[in-house]
Amino acid sequence: MAFREVPMFEVREVLRLWLGGEALRAVARLSRVDRKTVRRYVDAAIAAGVMVDGGVGQLTDEVLGEVVEIVRPHRTDGHHGEAWMMLAARREQIAKWVKADVPGVKVCELLARDGVIVPERTVQRFVATEFGPRRGQGSTVRVADGEPGQELQVDFARLGLVHDSESGRRRVCHALIFTAVVSRHMFVWLSFTQTTDAVIAGCEAAWRFFGGVFKVLIPDNLTPVVTKADGLEPRFNEAFVEYAQARGFVIDPARVRTPTDKPRVERMVQFVRSSFWAGETFIDLTDAQTKVEAWCAGRAGMRVHGTTQCRPVEHFRTLELSVLLPAPTDVYDVPVYAACRVHRDHHIEIAKALYSVPGNLLGARVQVRADRKLVRITHRGQLIKVHPRQQPGHRSTDPADLPAERTTYALRDIAHLQRLAASHGEAIGEYAAAVLDTPLPWTKMRQVYALLGLVKKWGPDKVNTACQRALEAEAVSVALIGRMLDRATEADQPDPPAPPPTTARFARDPAEFTTKNRRSA
Repeated sequence: MAFREVPMFEVREVLRLWLGGEALRAVARLSRVDRKTVRRYVDAAIAAGVMVDGGVGQLTDEVLGEVVEIVRPHRTDGHHGEAWMMLAARREQIAKWVKADVPGVKVCELLARDGVIVPERTVQRFVATEFGPRRGQGSTVRVADGEPGQELQVDFARLGLVHDSESGRRRVCHALIFTAVVSRHMFVWLSFTQTTDAVIAGCEAAWRFFGGVFKVLIPDNLTPVVTKADGLEPRFNEAFVEYAQARGFVIDPARVRTPTDKPRVERMVQFVRSSFWAGETFIDLTDAQTKVEAWCAGRAGMRVHGTTQCRPVEHFRTLELSVLLPAPTDVYDVPVYAACRVHRDHHIEIAKALYSVPGNLLGARVQVRADRKLVRITHRGQLIKVHPRQQPGHRSTDPADLPAERTTYALRDIAHLQRLAASHGEAIGEYAAAVLDTPLPWTKMRQVYALLGLVKKWGPDKVNTACQRALEAEAVSVALIGRMLDRATEADQPDPPAPPPTTARFARDPAEFTTKNRRSA
């Protein structure tokens, strides 16, 4: 049995006409209410204490509420109807479905198979009343928008496949969606990756689109932004923190699996998919980005928002644009951060280039920050070296970072090697220069090192004399210098002493012990 709800305005109009002196028949005609219903309203008003000569001022909200309660039809079985009773009879089966997370629409279909036809809304109310609200369906409160120009919510969404002109194949396209909390004005940045570079590039494009920087950025727990999610103390990506410091905004990430922390942008994800992406075709990512920016300024920006009842573009220009931080004018240099181990050659490798490290830090880990111009190396919080950025495959080596005894050979410093040889004698320096006088002098460096070894063994005076004699003979050979020094040493050595006499083993002459062959005799 269906019951008609008693509207408050209808009761007020009937009683107003009655208190104004109209007859019941006239009241029914003027208010277009059945005469029996008019009689019920008047009787209920009299029971509530309304006097016929008391005037319209008696019709307070409390009195009208009492009249409505009197004339409201009451169910004989309590507050629920027949459909509710049918669901109550199958409560045990419905409990199993609720435990298995079967949605209300499916519950209606399963009941209909058994011949139980009930409205979906009744099923939802029955489940909420009997089993409590389902996960994610509890009560909530609407969060205030805050001050204009303060907060910008960000979220990633997967859209679909787009042709990649670089690889020549179709790749998954992701949308980085920015939504202004107050005006609901939005911007979408498309990319194939979800890296720190892609997020920073999207932020830079968003600042250009909005014409300024919002003071607070509320992202999802994106790995390029949040390396370790935590409700109280999240750990941020070092590169993105430095970017936030450079642009002047604060990061306030949402909690894990809590979309209510950024509801404004969550509502926009489905809108982007349905209004912009669905049914569209794009040549490549550049074409899609051009079209989505036009869509943000046109279709999405000029619609009347259901909550604010304003056009987001106009609302944004009126309230938020003037209070934003200034838009950046320079291109942000995205740095590369790494923790590198110092190798045995006193170098580290970052971005496929080598850089020398001072001190005896072999095997230690150092922190490196590399931008387009400089590479900064720190150890235990202290800056220990700064190098100019090199291209992949190149290296930057400071001779002061290497051991002094290995610097010349490692850097192929021919001039230093010649000076080192000349410091032991003029002829030695000239001989070293003659040895290195080839189109490929570094291929003769070992010979000069061998010459310096002779200086260490025989002394600079003897080696200098030998080099001078070799230069006069135009004989350039380090091996020859070594032989000359050896022969000169042999000529200076005294005669070896005579060996001591050997004593005979026997006292008699050995000839006495010889025997003759009798046959030969």
